[in-house]
Amino acid sequence: MNEQYYEKLLNIKTAGEQKIFNDSPHYNHYEPTSYSLLEQLAAQHAFNADDHIVDFGCGKGRLNFYLHHHFSATVTGIEMDPYFYQQAIDNKKSYFKKHAQPENKIHFLHCFAEEYEVKRFDTVFYFFNPFSLQIFTKVVGNILHSIEKQERSVDIILYYPSYDYIYFLENSTPFTLSSEIKAADSPAQDPRDSFSIYRFTAETDSSAALV
Repeated sequence: MNEQYYEKLLNIKTAGEQKIFNDSPHYNHYEPTSYSLLEQLAAQHAFNADDHIVDFGCGKGRLNFYLHHHFSATVTGIEMDPYFYQQAIDNKKSYFKKHAQPENKIHFLHCFAEEYEVKRFDTVFYFFNPFSLQIFTKVVGNILHSIEKQERSVDIILYYPSYDYIYFLENSTPFTLSSEIKAADSPAQDPRDSFSIYRFTAETDSSAALV
């Protein structure tokens, strides 16, 4: 399925070349996950209607609308850029014009990722390499503090992950690698072109903290 098909199906506008860049050394430029990759992720990861998914660096909201449409999951997009935040809000209005469903399962917040207060019911966190390791460690710390308050199983999904992200998760947190989904059309020489899914299970010692 191509981008035009999904943009029409969801009644949103998230395609096109990125033309706005942030000057901060801690935040990377926006690039949406391709629909073909979202298809692959949806087919191989067990999303469901009980999931509360947080997309850090959501841009115009593509992942949020896709997962809500296919799984009726609750989705929250975090976006620090005011232009992309407004685009996400506009897309939300367009989406619900075509899809008559309760609107309380799609949320967008205009804030920095590290300022987002992780909710006790948030269970899946998505990152497409949106910012520096410094910001990532703060965000993961917030996730772990939330788990300490409300023990639950949690997934962190990384697409095209930074090696620094992986090293940090595997050596300084209780998250463990649950699965990897290699991009179907990825060149064999690019091991980063994949989803790496890290899990914290409720049975894990919730008192574990960052090293």
